Amino acid sequence: MSVTTTRYPFTDKPADYRRLAQQLEALLAGETDLIANAANTAALLFDALPAINWAGFYFLRSGELVVGPFQGKPACVRIPLGRGVCGSAAAERRTLVVPDVQAFAGHIACDAASRSEIVVPLLDAGTLLGVLDIDSPQPARFDAADAAGLEHLAALFMAATPAAARALSAA
Repeated sequence: MSVTTTRYPFTDKPADYRRLAQQLEALLAGETDLIANAANTAALLFDALPAINWAGFYFLRSGELVVGPFQGKPACVRIPLGRGVCGSAAAERRTLVVPDVQAFAGHIACDAASRSEIVVPLLDAGTLLGVLDIDSPQPARFDAADAAGLEHLAALFMAATPAAARALSAA
């Protein structure tokens, strides 16, 4: 299967996220493997979103977040719940948009170039399975439109991998 991705200008974020959602749905169609879908989702986001330097997943394992498939520089491997932006979003089970990571108490700096971050929790009927994390070298890169668009993309990812997601939560 040949997949072509597009780097969108994101001058009309809702429309660009709708187009990106169509690409993601096509990319995930017929595949239920969690790792395969996470890898392709991270690659699609890294290629399509402007001004980002990291896109990927952390999955909940034995009470902490463990790095999963991603695009970007090497990442922190384990993040305790409640620590950093990822751990805080996971513990609070809500999307966090951080315009300045240096001003975020307890920020974990995996890449010193990152200036802003958005983290979307991955939930299956209220059960936390992990997070989708995206970093940018640009301050205030993410806003409410990004949060809405990425929450929808995370939901598409979760819908494509229900059996694997449930098995992961039991790990």
